Amino acid sequence: MNNSQDEHIILSTKNLSIGYKTKKGISIISNDINIQLDQGKLIGLVGANGIGKSTLLRTLTSIQQPLEGSIQLEGKSLSEYKPLELAQTMSLVLTEQLISKNLTVFELVALGRQPYTNWVGSLSVQDRSVINQALEHTNIIDLKNRKCYELSDGQLQKVMIARALAQDTSLIILDEPTTHLDMYHKAYILKLLQELSRETNKTILFSSHEIDLAIQLCDTMIVMTPETVFSDAPCNLISQGVFDNLFPKDLIGFDEKTGSFRVKK
Repeated sequence: MNNSQDEHIILSTKNLSIGYKTKKGISIISNDINIQLDQGKLIGLVGANGIGKSTLLRTLTSIQQPLEGSIQLEGKSLSEYKPLELAQTMSLVLTEQLISKNLTVFELVALGRQPYTNWVGSLSVQDRSVINQALEHTNIIDLKNRKCYELSDGQLQKVMIARALAQDTSLIILDEPTTHLDMYHKAYILKLLQELSRETNKTILFSSHEIDLAIQLCDTMIVMTPETVFSDAPCNLISQGVFDNLFPKDLIGFDEKTGSFRVKK
């Protein structure tokens, strides 16, 4: 693969402004957002509670319209995508999944093939192959016949990631994929995402409160602050002092040497 393909930009924003339009006027959450998501990279979106991470993800996934600026997906304006075309380019894993837990793992992962079966078609040999590959990639092939209500939160999260893989999109976006998980499974899921981005060459963007883990595992991080949005490699963000001002300094400080946050004594 040559350098131009290595550096292929999957999604980019230009002077993006996000927020809400209400009867009282416009509420701007953040503006002048200029980011790019490169192919095959793991990107972490972090920031304090209420800073606007979910609003940014909703805007990038066309659930919510931008106030200003533009979003390019695979070199084409996001606003030009039809729903089916978008579902074949971008897959989304939400924090709270509206699913029937009475489905088996295989059946749930198979829902990822709906953009290709037009919602009513039966699974082809190719579809089943893609589904089984997704189960293999997420290490849940042994769970394929289990009912989803029998699974732990960590297992169910892997199933949702497998469904996104089965959707076979260039970009996978996950909204806080480690919510409700213990420390071990938080690390496991984020490490799995890192491995998947490298093995499948898919671009994976996730929002998280696990900033220490994201610093260790991500190729790029997007850091939202009240003033601006930063995007760079974790080591560069550390050297720029971006994490020093992420939280009020009275209780938590950032240790540049360890790349982690510490409670002040």
